[in-house]
Amino acid sequence: MDNGKLGVAINGAGWVASAHAECWKRNPHCRIVSVGDIDRRKAEEFVKRLDLNCYVHDHLDDVLANPQVDIVDISGPNQVHTPQGVAVAEAGKHVLVEKPICLSMRENRLLRDAVVCNGVKSIVSFVFRWTPLLDNLKSLVAAGALGDLFYIEVNYWHEIGPWWSGFEWGHTKALGGSAELLAGCHAIDALRYLAGDEVAEVSAFSNNQRGLFEFDANVAAIFKFRGGAIGYSSTLYDGEVPYQVDIDLVGTEGTVRNNRFWSERLLPGQNDWTTMAAVSPTSGDVAHHPFQGEIDHFIDCIRTNRESHCNIADAYRTHELCMAIDRSIAQGGRPVTLPLDDEQT
Repeated sequence: MDNGKLGVAINGAGWVASAHAECWKRNPHCRIVSVGDIDRRKAEEFVKRLDLNCYVHDHLDDVLANPQVDIVDISGPNQVHTPQGVAVAEAGKHVLVEKPICLSMRENRLLRDAVVCNGVKSIVSFVFRWTPLLDNLKSLVAAGALGDLFYIEVNYWHEIGPWWSGFEWGHTKALGGSAELLAGCHAIDALRYLAGDEVAEVSAFSNNQRGLFEFDANVAAIFKFRGGAIGYSSTLYDGEVPYQVDIDLVGTEGTVRNNRFWSERLLPGQNDWTTMAAVSPTSGDVAHHPFQGEIDHFIDCIRTNRESHCNIADAYRTHELCMAIDRSIAQGGRPVTLPLDDEQT
């Protein structure tokens, strides 16, 4: 920490990193001290475009050896998230990592254990958690406004094709992983977060309507939670539909459908849905994502020595559930119980 400010190294100078960088710059308790990419010219252009005064690197080892670096922002391609995250944790640096944090259960366990064993702080970019609508919904659930939740549904629909800058790698099993790991994990994480409970069993089916992906692009999954609630989630990439995230929460004393709230107990004069005026997750553009809330929260966690509700240990469960969905699909929709066995990859 230099002059009371936490030093941040951005590793991976891409599309998402540019949105991260603007947020790091706006936080008064940190400063960007390094930007790196395997393509050094890309990092140099990044620094110039964002008017940064910092080191440029093309090797992660240089970052890990730099005493000015307190936090490493891992925003490179999916396949580097786990090995870089493990190396950062073992070097004693705090870590922000983009989703997905891993592409297998083996990687999932490696990263979780590395962070725990080395006592560093961590956060994963499940940015839906900082969307104002999600704040409202989490608050309603916590206050008991819906009573006991017995049905939770979160859907992620985003028509994706060759127009997307990441399609070349994202459509592959090796780098994209699966429909859930690529981006459906946002919905799965929101489902867990709002439920406040873990899934005990999942069954899932899928198809591949346009054949653009090496994995099935459309997934439907049904869940049984440990506490007895049931749930549903769909991830669709083949639909002729704009970016859409839909959330339904049904409890014994109230119901939410996206930004609409119904409760005869709390609002006895209600004769129609009450609308909550709050920003919703309505765009896949990183400029729309609430990274500022995520990064400010992470800095505060480090400064006050507390764990984030969205740390790697928690994200482990989201990724485990994504892989359980994929396992059920591979088994023709057969139910898969959680947690997954250690032997399962």
